[in-house]
This record gives sequence, C-alpha cells and structure tokens, in this order.
Amino acid sequence: MQIETESVQNASLSPHEAGQYSAAALAYLGDAVMEVLVRTMLVRRGVGNAGKLSALSLEYVRATAQSRGLEGILPHLTEEELAVYHRGRNAAGAHPKSASVTEYRRATGLEALVGYLYLCGAHDRLDTLFSLYTEYLLAQKGGADRADEEK
Repeated sequence: MQIETESVQNASLSPHEAGQYSAAALAYLGDAVMEVLVRTMLVRRGVGNAGKLSALSLEYVRATAQSRGLEGILPHLTEEELAVYHRGRNAAGAHPKSASVTEYRRATGLEALVGYLYLCGAHDRLDTLFSLYTEYLLAQKGGADRADEEK
C-alpha cells in the first residue's frame, strides 16, 4: 500500500473529484477538520488548560452540538453544499448512545460537508460556515459572556 504524501496546499480537488468519495469518507475527514477548527479557536481565545480545552471542545464537536449548530449554517448553504450535507446525513449508520438517530445523522451530514469543502480547498467558505456555526452555538449558550468564561 502506497500512501500519497502530497502537501495539503496542493491537495485541492475539483467539486466533482471530491464528490466521488463516499459520504462516510467525507464525514471521517470532516470530523478531523472540525476537531482542528475547534481546537484552534479555543487556543486562540486563550484557553490554556488541557483539561478545559478538552471539555470545551466537546461542546462544539459532540453530535448533539453539531446538530444544534447546523441550524446556524443551513440557511446559508448553497444548493451544492446542501446536496453534500443531505448525502452525508442519509448515509449515517449506527449512532452513539449520547445522541438520537436524528442528531447523529445531522452531525454526520455536517461532517461530510466539512470534509468535502476541505478537499475542495474551499478554506474561506469553510471559515465562513464555521464562524456561523460557532456564533450560533455561543448565542445558544449565552453569547459573549460564555466566550469570556472559556478563558
């Protein structure tokens, strides 16, 4: 088995090429990208304690949170992005006990979309959607006061 070592900078695919991957593969990648985005956000906000970083990151990457945060971005998705989301949502399999089937499927759809955008090199779009996602979740938790508590 040969592993490609192409740099991330040069790894952007066309939407058609990215769409050829299974919904599960896109969600797998999207899960990792979401984790990096959330961890980066928390570190940039000044959260320095590893235990607190771990606990706070769960508030953004857990299936229940992803399902809620999705509400902040759904109205802003393009037709193409909605199609990728639906593909991921409809392909979801077994779900964890910590989330309902609906929450897990919605979270999987979000992760598939994130993986797809990442593969396409649509980093600006990913940043925009991630900002909408986190703003929505923060508003649900009490807004700016919650952001200050994270430190």
